[in-house]
Amino acid sequence: MTRNIPATEWHPARWQGKEAQQQPTYPDQAELDRTVAALSKLPPIVTSWEVDALKSHIARAQRGEAFVLQGGDCAETFDECTSENIVAKLKILLQMSLVLLYGLKKPIVRVGRMAGQYAKPRSADTETRDGTTLPSFRGDLVNRSAFTEADRVPEPQLILRGYERAALTLNFVRSLVDGGFADLHHPEYWDLDWVGHSPMADEYRGIVESISGSLDFMETILGRELHHAQRADIYAAHEGLHLLYEQAQTRYLERRGRWYNLTTHFPWIGMRTAQLDGAHVEYFRGIANPMGIKIGPGMTREWLQELIRVLNPNNEPGRLTLIHRFGARSVEQHLPEMIAAVRETGSPVLWVCDPMHGNTESTADGVKTRRFDNVVAELESAFRVHAEQGSYLGGVHLELTGEDVTECTGGARGLTDNDLARAYKSTVDPRLNYEQAMEVAMRIAGLRRG
Repeated sequence: MTRNIPATEWHPARWQGKEAQQQPTYPDQAELDRTVAALSKLPPIVTSWEVDALKSHIARAQRGEAFVLQGGDCAETFDECTSENIVAKLKILLQMSLVLLYGLKKPIVRVGRMAGQYAKPRSADTETRDGTTLPSFRGDLVNRSAFTEADRVPEPQLILRGYERAALTLNFVRSLVDGGFADLHHPEYWDLDWVGHSPMADEYRGIVESISGSLDFMETILGRELHHAQRADIYAAHEGLHLLYEQAQTRYLERRGRWYNLTTHFPWIGMRTAQLDGAHVEYFRGIANPMGIKIGPGMTREWLQELIRVLNPNNEPGRLTLIHRFGARSVEQHLPEMIAAVRETGSPVLWVCDPMHGNTESTADGVKTRRFDNVVAELESAFRVHAEQGSYLGGVHLELTGEDVTECTGGARGLTDNDLARAYKSTVDPRLNYEQAMEVAMRIAGLRRG
């Protein structure tokens, strides 16, 4: 059955009249068109009421009444779409949110970099190894990581594979949440192996016991269970990079009178694709989802103000999240000007710190890593600058995993460059392991000092 699409000023395909950065070049246009058409007929991955619920939570965080925890893989892979990996991601987000809830005394909004983070921007269109030049790996949604000519050709069918795995991931998360996995009465379900050996194990157990005791006390007084303690909603987020993928699942909902991107709850724009006259900004301005904008040292006050004007012309609460990623050495230099620029617009925004991307470096052997001390230093500086400027840092954006990887150095166990080879699994950027992620949560919650 054909859906009735109204004649609106904006349409999901309007971006195609603009210059589109970071898009793959497919050799078979006819196959690409068939694939996108097939995707557009499939059921949505998320619902509009979930999207609107997240927007209302972000609006609360903008007012300082909540805190947003956003975390997950730098780039998801199809091979890692397993129940074990999904459960591990869910556990670490729940554990971190429990610590933040305990320390900050505010509701925690949980947003996973999951169920769609399959496309990645690259600094160059090609990669050269041993004299051979091939297209860059752009994530499992586009091509394959193996360095062969056949693997690096963009393949339209991978778009459908990405949709399928995103749907599988989010449906499994929903099943876990609905089945009681996220019940605050049973945080012992979330234990990962780190609890047995980490220096933070006793602190975490103390938090669990304190929250459990408080719940028991309140429910004894009230004579009933607290419903909001029985589940913890998990929202999905990814970079809205591959515009044909995003377009295919963008639907007009007549009862709401708006277009929704139903591939995810929360898409974001990276700085590489945030050109004011570019395709990504054109696409994002027309969807009703809450959205993020990454801002770094290259962002000017005029650029940021114009992005806010285009993407949130009606100053809608909950719509815009600004994710700053300046690096530990630059955050105090650049962040105050950005805060002042946003204040001049009068637009409500949620400020979130991404302490990962601005602190990426390479070892002497050419291995990409991040130093835990730099991650924490940027976070601490960001909190301080926002407090000094009279604004509220209402969230954190982290690349992390529930696995025992060795991709970032430092942390409670003091990982060094020599440890990186032991369990370095990321195909793109280094992630905090579960222990390092928990330590970050404890630092934010004020429970652990450097």
